[in-house]
Amino acid sequence: MLIDWNGLNYIAIIIGGFLYMIYGAVYYSILLSNKKGNQDSGPVKYVVSVIIAFISSFFMATIVQASGSGIVEGLTIGFMVGLIISLVYLKNTLFGLINKKSFIIAIGDHLVIFTLLGGLHGLMV
Repeated sequence: MLIDWNGLNYIAIIIGGFLYMIYGAVYYSILLSNKKGNQDSGPVKYVVSVIIAFISSFFMATIVQASGSGIVEGLTIGFMVGLIISLVYLKNTLFGLINKKSFIIAIGDHLVIFTLLGGLHGLMV
């Protein structure tokens, strides 16, 4: 399982970064449209979110490319990555670090976006 750094599809990585941002904007605007607390209006959280979107797309590209996957395999790999992230949130929920509603919102986000990123990179590998 070697990674060919020159073989990465950087167009797919950029598309994946934008997909992550668009999906997150839609997902969280629908679920959190009535949220009043913790409304930090500073730009830092948005800048960090953009960076995370592109880093996530890059890592999914490397995993999918290293496995030589197609779209179905990419979707599966993305779902598994989302599932692993969800398990971390589950542990944090069990220890009271986040509440149940935040847990459901977070795992819904991560399961879907990483599955989509995996499929995108599998399609464009």
